[in-house]
Amino acid sequence: MGIDVLWVATMLSGIAAFAVVIAIYAVTTVRDPMAKRVKALTDRREQLKAGITASTKRRAKLVQRNDTADRMRTLLSTLKVLQDSQVKTVQTKLMQAGIRSKEWAVAVIFGRLVLPIVFGGLALFLVYGTDMVAAYGPLKKYGIVAVTFILSYKAPDIFLKNKITKRSNAIRKGLPDALDLLVICAEAGLTVDAAFGRVARELGRAYPELGDEFTLTAIELGFLTERRQAFENLAMRVNLDAVKGVVTTMIQTEKYGTPLASALRVLSAEFRNERMMRAEEKAARLPAIMTIPLILFILPTLFVVILGPAACSISDAF
Repeated sequence: MGIDVLWVATMLSGIAAFAVVIAIYAVTTVRDPMAKRVKALTDRREQLKAGITASTKRRAKLVQRNDTADRMRTLLSTLKVLQDSQVKTVQTKLMQAGIRSKEWAVAVIFGRLVLPIVFGGLALFLVYGTDMVAAYGPLKKYGIVAVTFILSYKAPDIFLKNKITKRSNAIRKGLPDALDLLVICAEAGLTVDAAFGRVARELGRAYPELGDEFTLTAIELGFLTERRQAFENLAMRVNLDAVKGVVTTMIQTEKYGTPLASALRVLSAEFRNERMMRAEEKAARLPAIMTIPLILFILPTLFVVILGPAACSISDAF
């Protein structure tokens, strides 16, 4: 087929060596996943203290502005592409993805503006300015450029959506266990903020994302003037209907004085049943999902192993 075997072997060897180096680096530079979360929660606690008890001078010292973010904000404001509603939407998505810094919202909007210009301009140059795809027709060239522009514009949103989905799934897995621990804490006589803090400490290692959110909720319950706002912030930070149901239950308990333990016990049982049904659904889909890999990769190898010797014997006989 005109392929140099030595060149292919050299490329594969280089890729394998690079993968080994990356694996060694990943093993030798293991970091504590809780260190970054603890720092973010400490910053949030300091912000709440500054907003409630600190003086103006202290507040100004705590709130530090990023020069790069300020430059991007100035450029976007000059181009009339920065809207307050758009910034708030991006900030909500960042919180749901576990990114606490609000300055990244400007970076996301700036990426939507700059990435299409950079990668789209590069695609225009490679397609129409060079002979790289000279054999392609006009429709294929236009398709390459159009897809590059669209993907470049959607890349920040796709990245955020991916992180939100992964974080939401991780929180969904640990929510029934967290509710069981909340029931135990409530029956033991702990207050709501103390119960959230205790559950966050117990689940911090097994479910770090859920522990992070519960710790932040416990901090806000201790500092905010309205406890309802702390629960609403939890529902806003987590993109899950289950968490919204828990928040509604907590708000009703705070408002009407209904028994907290019984309500959380019912929600925990419901979420466990939902988790079991989701696992059964994945197990039922598995045979259909395995059909294509079975046909493409397993059966050809099996046929070669079984029929190969027979084919060689028949060829030698003739």
